Formats: sequence, structure tokens, C-alpha cells
Amino acid sequence: MQLPDGLVAVVKKDCPTCLLVEPVLQAIEKDGLTLTVYVQDEPSFPDVGTVVDDTALECSYNLEIEIVPTLIKVENGTEQNRTIGWVREEWQELTGLSALGSKLPEFRPGCGSISVEPGVAERLALRFGDFDVVSRRIEVGGMEDDIEYCFDRGWSDGLPVVPPTEERLYRMLQGTSRAPNEVLGEAPPDLATCTVEKVALNAVLAGCKPEYLPVVIAAVEAALDPAFCMHGLLATTWFSSPMVIVNGPIRKAIGMNWKGNLFGQGNRANATIGRALQLVIRNVGGGRPQEADQSAFGHAGKFTNCFAEDEDTPWQTLAEERGYSDGQSTVTLFSADGPQGVFDQIARTPDVLVRTLADSLAAVQNTKVVNGSDVVMVIGPEHGRVFDDAGWSKAQATDALLAAALVEGIDLGMGTDKSTGQPLSDPTSTLKPKFRPGGLQLVRAGGDAGLFSAIIPGWLMKGALGTDPVTKEIIE
Repeated sequence: MQLPDGLVAVVKKDCPTCLLVEPVLQAIEKDGLTLTVYVQDEPSFPDVGTVVDDTALECSYNLEIEIVPTLIKVENGTEQNRTIGWVREEWQELTGLSALGSKLPEFRPGCGSISVEPGVAERLALRFGDFDVVSRRIEVGGMEDDIEYCFDRGWSDGLPVVPPTEERLYRMLQGTSRAPNEVLGEAPPDLATCTVEKVALNAVLAGCKPEYLPVVIAAVEAALDPAFCMHGLLATTWFSSPMVIVNGPIRKAIGMNWKGNLFGQGNRANATIGRALQLVIRNVGGGRPQEADQSAFGHAGKFTNCFAEDEDTPWQTLAEERGYSDGQSTVTLFSADGPQGVFDQIARTPDVLVRTLADSLAAVQNTKVVNGSDVVMVIGPEHGRVFDDAGWSKAQATDALLAAALVEGIDLGMGTDKSTGQPLSDPTSTLKPKFRPGGLQLVRAGGDAGLFSAIIPGWLMKGALGTDPVTKEIIE
């Protein structure tokens, strides 16, 4: 924007400080200085010679005005300096008039510019900025209900969604430094191109805050990684769906839950991040129930399944175990069924507790099947203290559980009709390991009260078909 040389003031009549400085503006003009005043709300204000109607707020937007009054010194069309509100000494220095406003108080704060009011800032950015929405615009009739319209268009998971207006999309994209047109991959099952903008639209639908968007993007990147086999997870008739576990500083920054009721309702970040991932798979990739999504039963986690790990324990975190530092924020994606609770209120030593947990693990999917799926076991705080008090590391606990989880059963070996696969245990042995090496992942989380843990089975482990956990760093 080309500014007129001299002094430029931006004001609004609905501001006590702007009314206070009207005589000051008149004094500046009377002293022979070139003054241009842009007014945001009432073109007849103030009573000076050159007043420009800025009720469209184009000037205020381009000048990045946050507070009125703002006084700017311009030379050769370029801003040299500015002052906001009324600070007598600063106005005197900027204008070179040593007696300016001598009868006024030394200081009065200004008011918020109309251009930065919620909703207004986004509309101005869309109108005057360089932000360009690529997604198709859909006009909704004035008498139509926006939420019902979203239901009718098939954009919902069965619960109400937030209508994705351009302003909401713009606001959501402020949560990431990544370009809206950046391609993240192809979303199954339709293999549709998935961009940051499309993820942001579904984050709006899900009810996310902008600061959640980097987590959602990382979760989508994990889901689109071929190792996760999202298409297969959709097409299976089994119960499973993606489960997001978040590690690192971002957990606290966005207020995630890793304590009581972490699998349940009540935390916006947990609920909407997991929901946004599911909506991306549905709305971008086309993964709808009874179409590409062939799950015979499903489970409630197909609405949303996301939580953070409790990192205030002696154990190595999930992210550290997967090669990241404690200063990095990550998401790890697992295939997951609903949680199965297990309690032991008697065990006071790890050996006894391991026996209880291992017996419960033996029942996953079928007591007579081994090497069928991987499992995430969420160790509750009170069970965790049994291990901690005995000085057991995460690796010790994992190895002990794998060694104790032995069953008499059929080794699936991840075979198919055309390929018998490679059995992961000795076919001549009566007892076989329930899980493949690395197929049991321990995570710490849960409420402080209750000698409980949770077993979360998943879909088939990776082999001839199936899924592997995938971890992605969160890029803010």
C-alpha cells in the first residue's frame, strides 16, 4: 500500500482515546504538518481537513493496525516510525512539536482496532491478503441450517460438525507453518490427493483449535504411510481403526489428557484430533462404513481415538523408544480395537503382576491363536508403581510379559491361501509366544486411583498383510 507522505493517523470514533486526541490532530494540521486520517467507523470524524473513509478496513489491514489511535510518520511512501495509543512524549517526538497535547494526560491506552476483531481479521485476510482457498466453494441457502446441510452432504461421522467457512479455514491454517497446498500423500481407499488445506478443513469439521492442526497433520501423515496399511485397515471386517498416541512438549501446550478418563469424553484436544483423522479418511479418502469400511462391528474408537502418554515416569517414553528425543513432539499410530480392562489389586511385586497381565494377554482375539495381532498395553499409575518400586525398566517389563504370555495354539504366521507365511514360533512346541518379538508395546497413562491397566489389541500384524505402528514428528 502506497502511503501519503507526512503523518498518517488511524482512528475510530467509538474509542475514548481517539476522541481525546481529536484536538491534537487539529493542532498538528494547524501547525502546517501534512496529516491524513483514516477512520474505521464514522467518516465525519474527526474534524480535520483530510479524512479517508476506511470503513472497509483495507488500509487498517494493510498497515497491520492493532490499536487505535495509531500515528505513523511516512517519508517517500515508506513508514519510518509509529506510536500507538496516546503517549504524549512519543507523539511530540514523532511530530517534532514539543508542546503538542500539553494539556492532556501523559498517557491513555488505545482501543482494539476493528480490523483485528474475531471474524473480521479472517474476512480481511481473505479479501485483501494473499490467502487463496483452493477447495471448492459451496453456497448454502440463507434459510438452510448449516449443520443439517453438512449431514445431508455426508461430511459427518454421525455427530454434528462445525460448518467449514472460509474464515474458519483461514483461522485453522494459522496453526501451522506448512503451506496449504503441500501434498501429504494419497488418502485411501480412493487414493485422493490429500493436502494440508484438506486436513485443515476436516479439523474445522471436527472442532479442533488451530494449535491442534500440527498434531492432526502428523497423524494423517502416519496414516498415509504405506507401512500403516490404512487401506487394509479400512477393508478388514475386524473391529480395528487408527489410534493416535501423542508424545513430547506439545501434549501440555495444547492441554491433552493422559490422566483420568483418557479414553473417554471431556477433553477437546484428545477428542477432536482423533476425530479429525477419521474425518480425513472419510471425506478425503472415501472410507465410509458399509462401503470401503467393511468392519463387521467397529467400535466407539472409530469416532475418535487419541490420547497422550504420561511422561512423568521412570520409563522410556514411546517416542524415545522409537528413536526420538524428549524435546521432540510425535504421534504414533497403531491399529486398535476397544480397550479391555484388567485389574490386579493384590500383586505387590512385578513377577506376580506380570503373571496376571500375561494371563489376560493370552485371551486377545482367541486363546488358541498366536501371532495374530500386536497389542498396546496401557499401564496404569498404580500398576506402574509396582514396577517402579522394584526398579524394573520398561524393557524388563516388556520382556517378562512376552516370556510369560505363552499359549497352546495355532501360529497364524501371517499366512494366506496362497502363502503359508513363516511361523514365528517353533511348530513342534506345545507352548508358543502369544506375540511376535516387538509385538507388545507398553505405554504409561491413566488415572491415579485404581490398580488397573488396559489391553488394546489391533488388527493383523505386518506380514503378508497387516499394519505396522508408524511414528511421525509433529512439525509446527
